Amino acid sequence: MTTPTTDQLIQWDRQFLWHPFTPMKPWLEAKDVVIIDRGQREFLIDTQGRRYIDASSSIWCNVHGHCVPELDAAVRDQLAKIAHSTLLGLGNVPSILLAKRLVELMRARGIALEKVFYSDDGSTAVEVACKLAYQYWRNVQTPSPNPDARIPIPEEWRSRFIAFGNAYHGDTLGAVSLGGIPTFHAAFKDLCFPVDCVPTPTATNDYAAHVEALLNAHPHRYAAIIIEPLVQGAGGMLMHPPGVMRTLRQLADRHDTLLIFDEVMTAFGRTGTMFACEREAVTPDLICLSKGLTAGYMPLGATMTTQKIFDAFYADPRQGKTFFHGHTFTGHPLACAVALASLDLFASTNLLAHVQKMGALMEELLAPAARIPHVANLRRRGMIAALDLVPSPGQTFPPHWRIGGALCTAMRDRGVMLRPLADTLVIMPPLAIREEHLRTLCRVVLESLPLLPQLIADKKREFATG
Repeated sequence: MTTPTTDQLIQWDRQFLWHPFTPMKPWLEAKDVVIIDRGQREFLIDTQGRRYIDASSSIWCNVHGHCVPELDAAVRDQLAKIAHSTLLGLGNVPSILLAKRLVELMRARGIALEKVFYSDDGSTAVEVACKLAYQYWRNVQTPSPNPDARIPIPEEWRSRFIAFGNAYHGDTLGAVSLGGIPTFHAAFKDLCFPVDCVPTPTATNDYAAHVEALLNAHPHRYAAIIIEPLVQGAGGMLMHPPGVMRTLRQLADRHDTLLIFDEVMTAFGRTGTMFACEREAVTPDLICLSKGLTAGYMPLGATMTTQKIFDAFYADPRQGKTFFHGHTFTGHPLACAVALASLDLFASTNLLAHVQKMGALMEELLAPAARIPHVANLRRRGMIAALDLVPSPGQTFPPHWRIGGALCTAMRDRGVMLRPLADTLVIMPPLAIREEHLRTLCRVVLESLPLLPQLIADKKREFATG
């Protein structure tokens, strides 16, 4: 078979593909389309042989880099045994071993989560958590002596969730309901269930008072509180002040509701520790995992929960307490095998210590950005750095100018592949990035920021008649 040329691939891409989170008109008109062909550690390599530092970890999921021999071998070894077998009525070896490993990781960090429910990605892990929380409260309702007849449940009883402004929990409808980013969610609001939203936690607002006011006003309304702990990702890398997780745990306990941590982005070393929740020694009732779970190799979601919640579903089938939820690829053996190999690499390479060192270096190297015009709010946690591009302090660019996208496109010529969140630059390389390439990445960012005045002038001219 003849290998297609880059021009052919671009033509077929435009003819047949619909890209996620992508305005397709500018995509189809773009002259700078890049087609990735392969990877090597922290580098992406396109069909023309150009190399780019993967500065967004292929959307925040790559941990050890691309084409890592140990991870590749884990997939090949499992593939030689079996690629897929259902968990509906059967077990499979990698899913069992990974569940055991995840529970042991939690226990070692004082986090009492004892059961693992697999799904396909971060969004479905959130769906599982919400459905478990919702059904949990129905299952713990005192049953009738006759298990075939349940006591009616009041309509509002434990039927709603408390979520946070600028939250992002995924793109399936339950996850969308919990989201607080209008750009992503407004079009679907009529399809969503009602959620009560409180302000994003900051050092200056009283987010806890808003949560407690809802819990006081409606003592039996809420099934759970859900939050992205430490850092709210797609909302703009919003970094919470200390104590938020502990405060929410106290509020949930005081008002007898559940607490869900969406650690799809924050877990597996990204914020500096294996799990964000261990920073404040907090055990949520449910935690959602994905992205770094398989080191970015394969889709896999996991929702972990406490023995208490599991026990509420452990009943005679006639009582109707079974959790009727599942996925064709639940506990996918290939994905679980590579996840186990990734966890082995965390230990053998002492990766968390490397993350601490590289995170501090990244903050040091990027510090001069704070003095560059049109840059605001430089921030860092673990291996996440972000800065906002602004016309002037307190102002924002018109969204359709896509200043962040234009700047990231300019960085490609300097060998860096970065994807912004609107006009927020997010620097999130693979956790295992080597120091020399982290230095190169930060240097390219600093050298590119002075392009902003020209990019702004170009956008003003482009939209002058619009």
